[in-house]
Amino acid sequence: MKRTGYLHDNRYLLHDTGPYHPEMADRLIAVYNGIKEAGLLDQLTLIPAVRADLKWIETVHDPKYIRRFEEVCLSGNRTFDYPDNQMCVDTYETAYLAVGGILDTARRIMEGELDNAFCAVRPPGHHAERDQAMGFCYFNNVAIAARYLQMEHGIQRVGIIDSDVHHGNGTQHIFEKDPTVFYYSIHQHPSFSFPGTGREFEEGAGDGQGFTKNSLVLPGQGDDVYEQLILSDLLPAFERFKPEVIIVSTGFDGHRDDDMSDVNLSTEGYSWILENIMKLGNQYAAGRVISVLEGGYCLDRLGELATNHVRILLNG
Repeated sequence: MKRTGYLHDNRYLLHDTGPYHPEMADRLIAVYNGIKEAGLLDQLTLIPAVRADLKWIETVHDPKYIRRFEEVCLSGNRTFDYPDNQMCVDTYETAYLAVGGILDTARRIMEGELDNAFCAVRPPGHHAERDQAMGFCYFNNVAIAARYLQMEHGIQRVGIIDSDVHHGNGTQHIFEKDPTVFYYSIHQHPSFSFPGTGREFEEGAGDGQGFTKNSLVLPGQGDDVYEQLILSDLLPAFERFKPEVIIVSTGFDGHRDDDMSDVNLSTEGYSWILENIMKLGNQYAAGRVISVLEGGYCLDRLGELATNHVRILLNG
């Protein structure tokens, strides 16, 4: 059994998006309750959140944007940049805790304390651009983690796998000219889904040409298409790139019971995806897989999906 970390902190619940917003605190409660009821907590290393150092956030985000985020949040405004980005006075601090918890988790893995981890954080991050909040996201958690691994721990090649049903526009844009980070995303076709980016011809730019890969899933498609695309697109790409660490932007919103997409992934399909990511992690990255929660909004399914997720991480 692997030494698997579980980043969980009740302070992530303080980010209040209002009574009808899909990215609600109840999501993390459902995740925790599912893992607890499955009897897995004792097998995991619980990791509390710590506040991130500003210098790491500034490796990805414009300092002016960070200050603007703080000012708007603390002024009591309920939205930031777009109406979908609902927040409260605690959101800015919670976003710092999300980043900090992930970086501390990464440190524990790099120092040999843990083999892999699941980071159940809020707010999510993969839509956040360098100078703009989007899609419920304020700081790009996985992008900051990638830069931290490179700058603090000497990792030369970071592989990011985005399984959220929505394309991670922020992550792609941050790294599209960077050959040291390979960004792979499998998501619902952008013609039918927010944010409308992530088409097949988007393969990076400049020195980063060829280090971005998008796999598109049409509405109504599910397990079979995901398996076909991951086998034909992701596996060969990572065989060539050979990532030293894999970060997963984990979204459970492609499940057939989740109203946030028209994709029909099953619970078993999600397990198959992570099992194959773990194979890549074991083959190229010494098992170092850091899973970071993005989307997933069906409260009736989140506990089950998270439980299967951490069980696969534990089994390695």
